[in-house]
Amino acid sequence: MKNVAVIGAGTMGNGIAHTFAQNDYRVQLIDVSEKALAGALATISKNLDRMVAKEVISEQDKAQTLANITTYTDLEEGVEYASLVVEAATERLDLKLQIFKDLDTFCPEDTILATNTSSISITKIASATSRPDRVIGMHFMNPVPLMKLVEIISGYDTSEKTLETIIKMSQKLHKIPVAVNDYPGFVANRILIPMINEAIETLHTGVAGVSEIDAIMKLGMGHPMGPLQLADFIGLDVCLSILHVMHDGFKQPKFAPCPLLINMVEAGKLGVKSGEGFYDYSKSRKAESVAKRFL
Repeated sequence: MKNVAVIGAGTMGNGIAHTFAQNDYRVQLIDVSEKALAGALATISKNLDRMVAKEVISEQDKAQTLANITTYTDLEEGVEYASLVVEAATERLDLKLQIFKDLDTFCPEDTILATNTSSISITKIASATSRPDRVIGMHFMNPVPLMKLVEIISGYDTSEKTLETIIKMSQKLHKIPVAVNDYPGFVANRILIPMINEAIETLHTGVAGVSEIDAIMKLGMGHPMGPLQLADFIGLDVCLSILHVMHDGFKQPKFAPCPLLINMVEAGKLGVKSGEGFYDYSKSRKAESVAKRFL
């Protein structure tokens, strides 16, 4: 399985493409936007430069990694010879269902179809195909080239052969695969996102400020990044989407998103990617809390 198609050239997609290409897979990176594809290649090149500077890889390794990546804007053309497809598109069920329906039509019969979804049901996504036994979740962590974990999620019909194949492939990427079952949020986000939501609720009710909440979790709990800063890096819109999936799936009040999170997303304050979330990421000044204007 040396031909891997990656759908989506955003943060996760370019990280996944980078990781496969660096481990000598031929990668077809697919996105509808030429601009997004160019930006992804630039990001991968910049990240490889950092690795060269730290003497983790050589200039030759960087050149080979980039040579392993080919970009496409046409889905059918990009997946024509893929042994594995990893979908890393926007976290929207309707979009993923359409993509997997198309993949089922365009891909060879033996192609494994994986999704990097952080919360949406693998079983539901697989229902859009005629090969649910070959559909699986590969939930990579951000930043993909550095983070060791891959959460592997089997849907209701995912075969043992598919699971074993993806576990072995993850290991070849020098990752640590951990297999879990298909429930809303899986394991990582079922635990993480409610914690982030509770941190936002703590801010919303005036218990403490942004920097104080993050400092307590870093200094007292040993977290490398505070929950509010982490939310900014994940994307507040992504956090909100995951909470909606879990709230709809479990019907439990504890998964209801905090009103402050809803307001910030509606205002377009999504975190790092928008330049502003719980902190200000504009280039003109150091990061500082800006959430107070939404309280």
